[in-house]
Amino acid sequence: CSDAGQTRPAGAAMIGLPDIGLALPSDAQAIADLSRREIEHGLRWSWTTGRVRRAIQDRETNVVVARDGDAICGFALMAYRSEDAHLLLLAVSPDWRRRGIGSALIVWLEETLRQAGIMRVQVEMRQANRVARAFYARLGFEPVNASRGYYQGVENALHLVKELDFSGA
Repeated sequence: CSDAGQTRPAGAAMIGLPDIGLALPSDAQAIADLSRREIEHGLRWSWTTGRVRRAIQDRETNVVVARDGDAICGFALMAYRSEDAHLLLLAVSPDWRRRGIGSALIVWLEETLRQAGIMRVQVEMRQANRVARAFYARLGFEPVNASRGYYQGVENALHLVKELDFSGA
């Protein structure tokens, strides 16, 4: 992903990060396809193009993409409530993994949380996904509980929470 015209929050000054910004309605198909392949594999498809498009248009949800030109390298969806936020989806295309894109998406979203005064974010993940568990642990997320059959009765979920501290920001 290129650096030209890059939008990056403070603290994300890593070389070679993609352009990160809000998704456009025209991005909905690519986001839905990446979700289907990388997140919802083995499950009924729930984050369809229409659902992603509605999330992009929802004032209480941010859909953020990492781009390499016109191609989407990764994305994240976060819903905001008055006191906390919920990371609904996060995926990076396999060709772009292990380059800091997922972390950069989280940093971008955490900046929005700081601006909104929200101090807590939660996420669910497939309990058996060791790579995701390590990723979220590196970012400061801690497991709080698990739910049997959370994903369409097929897979268990691990619920994670991160308490944010913006006192030094």
